[in-house]
Amino acid sequence: MPLGELKPLLTALVLPPAGPLLLVALGLWWARHRPRAGATAAATGLLVLWLLSCNGMAIVLAQSLLQPVPPLPVTALASQRVEAIVVLGGGVLPDAPEYGQAQLSGPSLARLRYGLWLARQSGLPVAFSGGVGWAAAGATQTTEGEVASRVAQQDYGISLRWVDDQSRDTAENAEQTAKLLQVDGVRRIALVTNAAHMPRAAGAFVAAGFEVTPAPTRFVLPRQSAVLEWLPSAHGLQSSREVLHEWLGIQVARLRP
Repeated sequence: MPLGELKPLLTALVLPPAGPLLLVALGLWWARHRPRAGATAAATGLLVLWLLSCNGMAIVLAQSLLQPVPPLPVTALASQRVEAIVVLGGGVLPDAPEYGQAQLSGPSLARLRYGLWLARQSGLPVAFSGGVGWAAAGATQTTEGEVASRVAQQDYGISLRWVDDQSRDTAENAEQTAKLLQVDGVRRIALVTNAAHMPRAAGAFVAAGFEVTPAPTRFVLPRQSAVLEWLPSAHGLQSSREVLHEWLGIQVARLRP
């Protein structure tokens, strides 16, 4: 198995829900020999899983672990002399039976929609970057770039100027996009991705030679009453997982030479 394909597996084992559940399982096994210690470990795992399933905890984690990125004023596109808008893919649904063909995942569609909205406001050309991610390797041959091109044209009436359909992760997003845009002399870009993903993504694109104006979307924000924010939900778990995934990715990137 290629090293890249191991990344999603290792990440899934560390992040919630698997990480805390493994701690619970370890505690239950340990309890056969050390009842008090095992019970403590199992209870800790359950508590951690409860907290990480709360959107309130996701907000706390985002504010404490990640560099805050404010929304982009449309006027900044002109003041920063942005030359192109770059949208990063966030997954594809290889089989959408209601449409009869592949569609973008929720994160990908939200990013594309925002990028195209910025394009309408500014008249700037749009690039999209996304192939088949490591986690989807072997499960689909349909690339994010292929689907994004179709959706942009059919649903929004906008043609993408550049499409990278080869990249498998954030680092490759930056590398492949640089090959496409810098041929045309484009260096100043507005980068569209999830707010939690932005610090890591922007770092990769700066390293690839771009001047980056962050254009974040899908912020981790309160969605319900204060009480419900601290009750477990699927959305809360997903948000916490996203924040921890990005924090972990930043730490790994710092270890690279």
